[in-house]
Amino acid sequence: MKTTLFLSASVAGVFSYGFLNCGEAAAQTSSPALEDVIVVTGSPRGAMTVDATAPDFTPDAGPDVAGIVARLPGAALIDNGALSGQVQYRGLFGERLNIRMDGQAFASGGPNLMDPPLHYAPAPLVGVIVVDRGVSPVRNGPGLAGGVDAQFKRVDFTEGSDWSLGYDVTALGRTVDDSYAVGGVAGAANATYRFNILGSYEKGEDVEFPGGTIASSSHKRAVYGASAGAKLGDQEFGVDIRRQKTGPTGNPPFPMDIRFFETDFARLTWNGALGGINLESAFSIADVDHAMNNFDLRPAPQDPMRYRETFAKARTLSGRFAVILPAADGSLRLGFDMEDADKDVTITNPNNVNFFIDTLSDIQLQRKGVFVEWTGAAGWLNAELGLRADFHDASAGEASLGPALPMGPVSLANAFNAADRAWDKTTVDGVVRLWTEEAKGVSWRLTLAHKTRAPGYVERFSWLPTGASGGLADGNVYVGDLQIDSETAWIAEAGADWRSENFYLRPTFFYRRIDDYVQGVPYDATVGVIDSPQEMIAAMNGDPTPLRFANVDAELYGVDVDGGVSVTGHLRFDGVLSYVRGKRRDIDDNLYRVAPPHASLAATYERANWSLSAETMLVADQNKVSAANSEQATDGYVLFNLTGDIDIAEGVSLSAGVTNIFDKAYRQHLAGYNRVAESDVAIGERLPGNGRGAFIRLHFSR
Repeated sequence: MKTTLFLSASVAGVFSYGFLNCGEAAAQTSSPALEDVIVVTGSPRGAMTVDATAPDFTPDAGPDVAGIVARLPGAALIDNGALSGQVQYRGLFGERLNIRMDGQAFASGGPNLMDPPLHYAPAPLVGVIVVDRGVSPVRNGPGLAGGVDAQFKRVDFTEGSDWSLGYDVTALGRTVDDSYAVGGVAGAANATYRFNILGSYEKGEDVEFPGGTIASSSHKRAVYGASAGAKLGDQEFGVDIRRQKTGPTGNPPFPMDIRFFETDFARLTWNGALGGINLESAFSIADVDHAMNNFDLRPAPQDPMRYRETFAKARTLSGRFAVILPAADGSLRLGFDMEDADKDVTITNPNNVNFFIDTLSDIQLQRKGVFVEWTGAAGWLNAELGLRADFHDASAGEASLGPALPMGPVSLANAFNAADRAWDKTTVDGVVRLWTEEAKGVSWRLTLAHKTRAPGYVERFSWLPTGASGGLADGNVYVGDLQIDSETAWIAEAGADWRSENFYLRPTFFYRRIDDYVQGVPYDATVGVIDSPQEMIAAMNGDPTPLRFANVDAELYGVDVDGGVSVTGHLRFDGVLSYVRGKRRDIDDNLYRVAPPHASLAATYERANWSLSAETMLVADQNKVSAANSEQATDGYVLFNLTGDIDIAEGVSLSAGVTNIFDKAYRQHLAGYNRVAESDVAIGERLPGNGRGAFIRLHFSR
């Protein structure tokens, strides 16, 4: 049977696992209601609590796979640059989402989140992206919102003793930025051993839009690595290594662009069985070196003293161990996990050796967690019940400055160094997910959860007012708060999955009440009056009204729906609708950077070996904006896309399409504000969406 994607990308990526697969997702043996990530032509199965999408079978969304995830219900794209996009899920984004690469969690290298986790997931190397519906289960670690796991392609074990060769390679090109990408995996395996190499290379120029060119929006990225494994009796061992080199890449909404990221990943896994007990373990390391500046890709400052280059490092050690055993007509999972991250950030001026600021020095972030999770059924009702506790420790070293710095920053550094820079706290998460067995084509779902998030190091330790904001890209200058507390969310979600032979519908209603939500607020009560060293330094950096990270009270609620209907044997319609409302509860204001209501509808005509889809994407106005963040409202727009694919031969497919067919000029609400001079986008103006572009993609697999 031919497999294809619902080209509205409304529900799940349609992906067929054969000799090549994506590791963990293909190996799941639990209830499809929790872990079924495979959807073969037709409607989704069961009351899935995960969504999945496969990059090789989706309409093109640019070089960043965050754009692919954004097509799923409740999701949206925060476009901070070609390789710096973030996923927003039901109004939450950044570190509030539990995002992993092949199950590996790690700390990003940049203080402005130029390398969010999906930065390290090139589309040609990713087999499937799994998105937890609603909340992430406690076994996957802490996280205030849902979870995303980008799982890499690999050559997997076969069933015989003979060695078999396999490969999965993708090549594509785009006109909107004159970009190209090629990459994949190749290797060999039998029933006992597997091995493959992987690699990809991507390069693109500045992005075109109906009004011209977005300066400093080019990109360059290369990845290479290997994966190997062995099955020895009841034991399975695995090792994965990757190196990623991101070259000069633009970030128009930030004050600097990427000069490089050089990142190494390594992961060891062991799964085994002892009697009736299953054991799982993993140990990982991620090591990030990063540089960004304001003079290579964008026009350099006229004053040599305004040149800036920032160097950052992040190293993360992580591990997990779990025991799974039968209990009460289900399975009980007991586990331990940990993360230990070290970070450093130094600001320099290459024209002045005496100008340097160790603004975030010797940052230590440690977390140890324990969890228990039971999954089982009682008649017609299925349940996943989880509880976890996390023990957090965070500390910062002393700030230091070069002799070229004036007294203002020096006094702030001295005050920071004299303060208590250590923090610790224990947080507790609980998740209850209930769903019914399908009866007459309907399965009901209910989720209740208590979730927490420890503040990030920028939110806590940023003593110097700068534009570093963890990726907010709102043009404001921020300063941290050593007294900031953890976020706590109470979550309720309810929905149903209807399906029949030619119809499916999956609505979900959700509510999140968040105490101590971290948000930028005015630095003090005298807004616009420069009466503090922080405001004085912020004014020197172009913002006389800096913001301070603080705890506020918030709520988010909404609904997302996806569905489809098969009209004839060859024609079907699929669609997505997402609505989220984010509000402050402590004052009359809105949360910053919440996606406007949006929807997509696609008509797909499909034959035995080809399909054609015409898609409409509708985005509403967003005037529910944050006054505290000086957020600008945006108008709605409608885009039209056309995508087709054909199976040329066994294991060879061709996809092609045109996005924004009518070259519509529009502004994405979640895009930042331009910070690059001499661009066709004015400084301070919200960055526009891409103009009309064509793409072509070849996929080879065996």
